[in-house]
Amino acid sequence: MNKRIGGRLAALLLLVVAHTAYAQDEDLLKQLGPDTAKKEYVKNAFKSSRVINNHSMEFIGKGVMDVRILHRFGTIQNGFEDLFGLDEANTRFGFDYGVGKSLTIGIGRSNVNKELDGFIKYRPIWQSKGPGGFPFSVVLITGMTVRTQDFPEPKDAYEFKHRLAFFQEVIIGRKFSEGLSLQLNPIFLHRNLVPGAEDDNNTWALGMGGRVKLSKRTAFVLDYTPILAGRQEGTKDPIAMGFDFETGGHVFQLHFTNAIGMNERAFLTTTTDDFWKGEIRFGFNLSRVFTLSKKK
Repeated sequence: MNKRIGGRLAALLLLVVAHTAYAQDEDLLKQLGPDTAKKEYVKNAFKSSRVINNHSMEFIGKGVMDVRILHRFGTIQNGFEDLFGLDEANTRFGFDYGVGKSLTIGIGRSNVNKELDGFIKYRPIWQSKGPGGFPFSVVLITGMTVRTQDFPEPKDAYEFKHRLAFFQEVIIGRKFSEGLSLQLNPIFLHRNLVPGAEDDNNTWALGMGGRVKLSKRTAFVLDYTPILAGRQEGTKDPIAMGFDFETGGHVFQLHFTNAIGMNERAFLTTTTDDFWKGEIRFGFNLSRVFTLSKKK
C-alpha cells in the first residue's frame, strides 16, 4: 500500500510540476508574443506626399488636411534682366485629405491654363517588417485635369470633353534605411485634345524619385521623369532636385526644375526647357498640415 500511495503521490507531483512549467511557458510566450509577432509598418520614407513634381510613396495621416502651395519662377538664365526668373511666377494651390492611413484624395488649381486637377491615391501594399512583412510599398493613383481657360477661336469647335485629361500611376518604392528611400512610378496619361493631328493622345512615362536624409529635419530629393512613348513634340524630360526642410507642421521644399507645370498633364506634356542647357527654374513647395478629426 505504501508503495502504491508513494507511486500515486509521485505521479501527482509530476503532473503538478508539468502543469506549473507549462503555465510559466505560456505566460512567457504571452509576454514575448506581442513584441515578436507584431508587424511593423515602415514610415517616413519621404518627408512629404510629393517628391517634387511626382507623388511619393508617403501618405498623410487619417483625418489630416494638407494645404499645399507650389510655386515656379521663370528660368534663371537671363540673370538680373528678370531677377533670375523672379519676375515671373506660376502657382498651384492644393488641398489633400487623408481619408485613411492608406487612402488620400486631393484637388488643386493651377494658374497655367486655369486648370483644375484631382486625384485618388491608395496603398494596397505597405512596406513592413516582421511576420507577413513586405519589402516594398505599392501605391495606386488615378486622377484627371480640367482646363477652364477659354479655347481660341472658333470656340464652337470645342466641346467639354476636350478640356479633360486623365492619368493612372503606380508607385513601387522602398525605404532602404533611415537615410535612403527610392521609388519608381510608371505613369500613363491620356489627353482628349492634343495640339496637332499627328500628336499622340497617350503618353507613357517612368518617374524616378529618391530621398537622401541629411539631418533630422533636412533631406536631398531628386525627381526625374523620362518620357517613354507619346512625347509631345518639342518637349523635354522633366527633372527636379532640391532640399526638404521640416519645421513642425510645415515641410518647406526648395528646388530647381525645368518644368513649369505642376500636375501630371502639365509637366509631362508642356516641359519645353532643357535642364542640362541651363534652362532651369527656381521654385518652392510649401506643405502645411492640419488635423481635422481626432484619433479615436
